[in-house]
Amino acid sequence: MTPTPTPADKRASGNPATQAQINLTVKQQREQKRQEKLAEYQKQLAKRRRSKLVWWIVGSAAAVVVVAAIVASFVFAPAPAPTYARGDGDGSAIEGVETFDNTAKHVDGTVDYAQTPPAGGDHNAIWLNCGVYTEPVPNENAVHDLEHGAVWITYDPAQVSADDIAKLEALLPSTFATMSPYDDMDTPIAVSAWNAQLKVDSADDARIKEFITAYWHSTNAPEPNALCTGGLDAPGKK
Repeated sequence: MTPTPTPADKRASGNPATQAQINLTVKQQREQKRQEKLAEYQKQLAKRRRSKLVWWIVGSAAAVVVVAAIVASFVFAPAPAPTYARGDGDGSAIEGVETFDNTAKHVDGTVDYAQTPPAGGDHNAIWLNCGVYTEPVPNENAVHDLEHGAVWITYDPAQVSADDIAKLEALLPSTFATMSPYDDMDTPIAVSAWNAQLKVDSADDARIKEFITAYWHSTNAPEPNALCTGGLDAPGKK
């Protein structure tokens, strides 16, 4: 009975030509495996490189977004409110300023004011919190602000544009100033302080700023050291 050839027998041959062919085949198999391993290594290396590139692109894009957001926060941030030195309440040199002699009692109910809008007079015991309002505010509370040295910008919505309103708001200091619409005025814009008032036709009128400079937080108001916060928030406060 002929024995079954073993693997070793299969790799060996008594014929030199056959043996050379076997050796070549084994060498090719080894080279093929080596090439396969090399190809797999190169594939993994390329994958890692692509992964690093993707993360670099993502990181760079995120950095660009952050930088753009920071730049936008400065570019599109609203301009800070202007600052004024505390006025002495004397705007007599400003053309068109009218002055009055109003009383300053705390009363209940509505008051029939001598000026429209009011520029002083009897008023409610609770003052209006200073700021910008998009709706008309109660006269009696706003006049109390004037008593504390605030200025009050009023405009007739039927006579001014949205651009005009924005210009007026840009002139407003951050405190001791109130701005609100006021229907049926005899002029588009009025700027009032305690016992003083200026009426103008345009939001570009330079006298508005002059008036605010003269009367803002006036040291000659009846109650110059009183607050303009902690009072009443009327509807429409921004």
